[in-house]
Amino acid sequence: MYLGPRRVRFEVGRKLKSMETANPTLTAPMPGQSIAQNITLQGSVLVLIQFDVCEEIKLDALRDIFGARRQEASFKHPAPGYVRFQRPPVVEPVEPLVLESGERLDVQIKYYDYGVLSVVFELPFSGDWDTLVRLAGRWVWDTDFTSFAQKIVKEKIERARPALVKLYDTWLHEDYFVFHVRDIAGNPSAAELLAAQGGRIAQIVRGENMPLSDGEQQEIMQSKISYYPNDLAVISWNGAFLYDSAGGAETVIQLLEYANSQLLEFRHYDELLTRELQSVYDFMDHGSTGIWARWRTAKRANRLHTVLLDVDELTERADNAIKFLSDMFSARLYKVAASKIGVSDYKNLVNQKVHTAEELYRFMVDQFHQSRAFVLELMVVIILIIDLIWLFKGSMPI
Repeated sequence: MYLGPRRVRFEVGRKLKSMETANPTLTAPMPGQSIAQNITLQGSVLVLIQFDVCEEIKLDALRDIFGARRQEASFKHPAPGYVRFQRPPVVEPVEPLVLESGERLDVQIKYYDYGVLSVVFELPFSGDWDTLVRLAGRWVWDTDFTSFAQKIVKEKIERARPALVKLYDTWLHEDYFVFHVRDIAGNPSAAELLAAQGGRIAQIVRGENMPLSDGEQQEIMQSKISYYPNDLAVISWNGAFLYDSAGGAETVIQLLEYANSQLLEFRHYDELLTRELQSVYDFMDHGSTGIWARWRTAKRANRLHTVLLDVDELTERADNAIKFLSDMFSARLYKVAASKIGVSDYKNLVNQKVHTAEELYRFMVDQFHQSRAFVLELMVVIILIIDLIWLFKGSMPI
């Protein structure tokens, strides 16, 4: 099974720990198995698998192809009408997926105008805390949702091709898990829930069957956020736990999707700039030596400048995809999610490489101007020498 870039570094240690403390009772029950305790939780588990497939998706053309609807942004409390997606993603339902365990998942696919496809798997859930912990561990580490999603995307891409601009040969992808609990027996407040089940919530968002250390639990709980006393969002780098109504959770889920799509875009820009900078370094080492060879520098500098303009345009499109300036809670929630997921880190990497590329561009342009100035000066010298030769011969050239 392929592990996403945010999970692979934790897998070896997690497997060693689970081997040392193996316990057969930690296996999640299959459908139809009896549950000893009463049902205390109701909600759903969502798996978000996103692919960066092309430079742009023409959403109007896509709606004509699939007859799909568009998704507007939802917010925690009433907000002005201009608080919305700038270009709402197109949403298309897909045939349900049935896993080998017998679990039946609802599926939908979302198309974002900046070239990202998001496949959303959803499983309604009811049971106790231990059952949810085991389900999280099985789904996060042992179920290859990426393969299922990739198969769906490949089928959709063939039909959607007329609406895709510059389809990529290889696709970057990200995965994320959302554990949404809608109802809890006793209707506890967020504070009561954290006091009673904080340890299990930490296990759930990390997909761990074994209890986490106090330090790790504290690190996870640093990203908790609430708007009302009876709602809660705990956001981690690979998953989130939500305690909220269906309408309230929709806000958080949309922002988590958006943050993950931004992470995907910045990963793409990072790889693009890395390849381009390496190409420029190779050119500077081998292709720009000598006065005459520097004339080729202008063409190479123009190519680098074109890449920089493309990155600026695509970054602006992804950054401005959603507006929530008048909804401060949504803005704060997005800031927390972007920080935990890694958007800020990758954005800083991209900005650093853009700065490096800009300096390289200026250096290459200066090199070209120096070469041109040298050639012009050389031509002037040659003309003067010719004039002197004619002068000493007693006649001047016409």
